[in-house]
Amino acid sequence: MIRVNAEIELDEREIQEDFVRASGPGGQNVNKVSSAVQLRFDVAHSPSLPQPVRDRLLVLAGRRVTQDGVLIIEAERYRSQRRNRDDALERLLALIREACEVETPRRPTRPTLASQKRRLEGKQRRGETKKLRTLKPGSES
Repeated sequence: MIRVNAEIELDEREIQEDFVRASGPGGQNVNKVSSAVQLRFDVAHSPSLPQPVRDRLLVLAGRRVTQDGVLIIEAERYRSQRRNRDDALERLLALIREACEVETPRRPTRPTLASQKRRLEGKQRRGETKKLRTLKPGSES
């Protein structure tokens, strides 16, 4: 079991890892070894996640989720397969932890009377400044 937080634990069998060849630095090693990791996690059908967390995770993951609700994380940052596996898993856990946080709704507030007065006074001063720039009839520039 992989511990996400105090309430959520993932079963290792829910996570599928595929190893592919990575692009980028690594010399001939890149052409020989499948060091990049494609981690797949079925968000839509995971029994480990509560429904509200599942819904937020699908929204957070965005384009990384397939139409079937499978989250795909690709990790090819490192040259070793082990570090890429750890990186992909850590990114998945971070995404789930972020989905666990419930966003508090914003309560709209009204501007204070003093701030409204400051705003109107500023507009008044600006208008007077602009009024001074107008050319008076009969005077030459």
